[in-house]
Amino acid sequence: MTDASLAAVLRAKGLRLTAQRQLVLEAVHELGHATPDQVHAKVAEVAAGVNITTVYRTLELLEELGLVTHAHLTHGAPTFHPVGEAQHVHLVCQNCAEVSELPSAFLAPLAESLDREHGFLLDIGHVALFGICAGCGDNRG
Repeated sequence: MTDASLAAVLRAKGLRLTAQRQLVLEAVHELGHATPDQVHAKVAEVAAGVNITTVYRTLELLEELGLVTHAHLTHGAPTFHPVGEAQHVHLVCQNCAEVSELPSAFLAPLAESLDREHGFLLDIGHVALFGICAGCGDNRG
């Protein structure tokens, strides 16, 4: 997202574009999937004065604006990623913590079945499947 389009989204909500908001959004885009602490560390490389509370508040605002979304990929803090990406399923390695992605179509049959049989609408963007990645699986012996 460009500075101008972020500014337009913020102005439409009566908000202004601040350096901190821009830096947090840029960090999420650069990191792909990142916890608030990881976003804070990235922002601190450029602006050491931005505190973690500002990062949390900014992530919440950016999510309300539909610019980022989160998933729970660990038992800890949520992981944020840009909304502009295609919706996807997260694959989380329980050994090395690597996060990879599958297209949402991978779970489309399950989502359709859940809707048809249970009236349950699956939010695929929040789905995380936990297991062992191929790299770590090669080391299982």
